[in-house]
Amino acid sequence: MPDPISSTARTRAALLAPAMAILIFAAAGPLVIVLIYSFLTPGDYGGVVWDFSTDAWFGVLAERDFFTEELSWADAHLTVFWRSIKLSLLTALLSFIFGFPTAYFIATRPRRSRDIWMLLVMIPFWTNLLIRTFAIMELIRNEGTINTVLIAMGLVTQPVQMLYTEFSLLLGMTYVYLPLMILPVYASMERFDFKLVEAGYDLYATRWQVLRRVILPIVKPGIVAGSILVFVPCLGAYVTPRVLGGGKQLMLGNLIELQFGQLRNWPLGAALSLTLLVIVMVALIFYVRTVGTEERSHG
Repeated sequence: MPDPISSTARTRAALLAPAMAILIFAAAGPLVIVLIYSFLTPGDYGGVVWDFSTDAWFGVLAERDFFTEELSWADAHLTVFWRSIKLSLLTALLSFIFGFPTAYFIATRPRRSRDIWMLLVMIPFWTNLLIRTFAIMELIRNEGTINTVLIAMGLVTQPVQMLYTEFSLLLGMTYVYLPLMILPVYASMERFDFKLVEAGYDLYATRWQVLRRVILPIVKPGIVAGSILVFVPCLGAYVTPRVLGGGKQLMLGNLIELQFGQLRNWPLGAALSLTLLVIVMVALIFYVRTVGTEERSHG
């Protein structure tokens, strides 16, 4: 008589086989190729030469002078790393500053009208990212809407240079990724029992105390999730920095594209890609540990 347990296990394995094959060949496979490329030698006209080398990983943080062979920090790469992390953190912070009140407002509306407000939040996702980025560009360029209004009101005599600066990148990425903060914060706040807020007021707590000691601790998992959802894509952003930065304000995504494209240094581009992946994994581990600690403390 066949063992029903082993038969069930074989059935599950057969059902999981297509999904596992997709994960191996479509997800893990490209990563393995990138990892292998990072330990090879760049070709003269792009591509790689199959000679083992660690120069690409060495070049992520350091560089060797062409004439004197003297070692020094790769200042250009470190600047791009710092700019990417800084702008990603600031974007997450601004997204929280604007997204938290928005989520709170929607969560406190009558239930039948919440879907309409969420629809308004989601509408930008229906538009192509490039079009949304060009819309921001139209607002802040020297002949754009904001400068035209400022000059017409007599507040300035010359256009304010906003485009091709870190400010333009921060503004563009905050606009693009703001819904990714609103959605998880709203999901946490929708389950929030607002009777706790009333209880806080009954105990003579101020609005700031209620916010800090009642609301924020309970919706913290949603805030952390929103911060990760904003921080991670910001690190690898390419379109927004390319359009609003004008090639002057490179971020990690632009630096990686530059290595694979114009500079034709595929191993260094692969090493930079894996470095970006490590940063993202660290952020995700932080999220998992933070949310897991919160769930255990409330369990």
